[in-house]
Amino acid sequence: MGAYRKAHRSSERQRHIRAELSVRETMVTTRTKYIVLIKSLFSREGWRLTGGSSESFGERVKLLQLSPQLQSEIEPLLILLKALNEQIKAADRKLEELVETDQTVKRLTSVPGVGKVTATAFVAAIDEVQRFADAKQVRSYFGLVPREFSSGEKQMRGHISKAGSRRIRSLLVEVGWGIINRESNALTKSLRDWAMKIAARRGKKIAAVALARKLAGTLYALCRDQTEFSPKSNKGESLQMRLAA
Repeated sequence: MGAYRKAHRSSERQRHIRAELSVRETMVTTRTKYIVLIKSLFSREGWRLTGGSSESFGERVKLLQLSPQLQSEIEPLLILLKALNEQIKAADRKLEELVETDQTVKRLTSVPGVGKVTATAFVAAIDEVQRFADAKQVRSYFGLVPREFSSGEKQMRGHISKAGSRRIRSLLVEVGWGIINRESNALTKSLRDWAMKIAARRGKKIAAVALARKLAGTLYALCRDQTEFSPKSNKGESLQMRLAA
């Protein structure tokens, strides 16, 4: 009868990849919680750690001359952190293998700031690129478009809808922040310049979200056209700007 819209069921491969990403995300979040707790215990005793990555956290802790009591308090967490780091490294190796074997994921990593996790998660969420008519549908699918409060006489838009995958949305926003906060190069100049114009008017937070929305359209176009990222098209027009039109 046509009363219901057809629901898309992801392929078995992409469901497996989503599961792998969810497990990795949970492990990374758990590791962060452990590190925050240990740092809070250090602050209580007046200790400060030198800066560094999460992977090297345990090694940096070993360099401190902690009291036996504090050492016994954090020892269980350090043991768990070591095991978590090993499992996260194993998950990262799987993602690296996937990037090398999946040409679509590999194409997406050609976009500045888009790493293997973001590219893999985006492809897994899109699954079949043909089910989207254009980039606007993709942006809406990931909740990166403004909510509508319009009437017949007035057009009003609110904050982004935040529909769809929270993971994809947060990853794209994180990429946007990276482009804004780092010095621009030949690949990121047009994107960063565009975002900074928005930041000058409305602040960096809104600019980062706007950049995430633009990146969603760019990644969709690369999947659809099976091409790699290039800052300029043949006509000299910025690829990012053309895709966002």
